[in-house]
Amino acid sequence: MSAGIARGSAYRTLGRAWAALTVALAVHVADEAASGFLAVYDPAVARIRAALPFIPVPTFTFTLWLGGLVLLVVVVALATPLMFKGAIGARGASFLHGTLMTLNGLGHAAGPLYFGDLLPGTLSAPLLFAAAVWLVWAAGRERSGSKRRV
Repeated sequence: MSAGIARGSAYRTLGRAWAALTVALAVHVADEAASGFLAVYDPAVARIRAALPFIPVPTFTFTLWLGGLVLLVVVVALATPLMFKGAIGARGASFLHGTLMTLNGLGHAAGPLYFGDLLPGTLSAPLLFAAAVWLVWAAGRERSGSKRRV
């Protein structure tokens, strides 16, 4: 087979991984919203501001926070067809998005270890982490897949 077919296969994987992370992110946002994320986040920001006033950490109202995250999920979902096509920047966007969501998933998973209790977003963190790692892997495969013959 030609390298083009292998490349298309890599794009399908990248698109599927992007779509999976989009679903995982939507589930994670719902998990955070349902379990009171801002009730934990905003007091933590107040403590950070008191200890480190030079760090600009924002607080949010529920409507602004949820609206911003829903907008993010919609934008990410709208980018899904571009990932399946291997559009310019798809690989870089996948690495960036996958890396940020990997860190997000790890942060939520580490919270209970530090605080000794489940925190908002903890239950969906493994799903978010797994989908993010898959996306980073698929982005790496996309580049190598475009050069390899099957």
